[in-house]
Amino acid sequence: MTPGPPPVARILETALYVADLARSEAFYGQVFGFRTMTGDDRMRALSVPGRGVLLLFQRGGSVEPGTTPFGEIPAHDGHGALHLAFAIPAGSLESWLAHLAAMDILIESRLDWPQGATSVYFRDPDEHSLEIVTPGLWPNDQDRPG
Repeated sequence: MTPGPPPVARILETALYVADLARSEAFYGQVFGFRTMTGDDRMRALSVPGRGVLLLFQRGGSVEPGTTPFGEIPAHDGHGALHLAFAIPAGSLESWLAHLAAMDILIESRLDWPQGATSVYFRDPDEHSLEIVTPGLWPNDQDRPG
């Protein structure tokens, strides 16, 4: 019998490919409060609470391998509208709705799931689909009620 795969602790990085790094960096800073940890002319690394990292890459800026003093980063790129969901604390949905309204961000959709979670969808400047979701959407959510 072969053993299963070694454990994975969590997703560390998630990447989006954007048309304008400064615009996207400002958007994610203003809407979510994410702070820039590092960056250059092709990418920004934003700190997401809970030890996560949102990487913003200049669209087309990483189609060749990237050389660093530590080694080579393989080429990558992406096109089209992608989706990210951000967990928000229980009880913060109304504050989030007010925050988004104050920023003139259009709510595209709201779903009240049968298991008790609520999802709210909107777009970033590159038309990526963003979701904020209260606890309980997925069975493996450690903040899931009950």
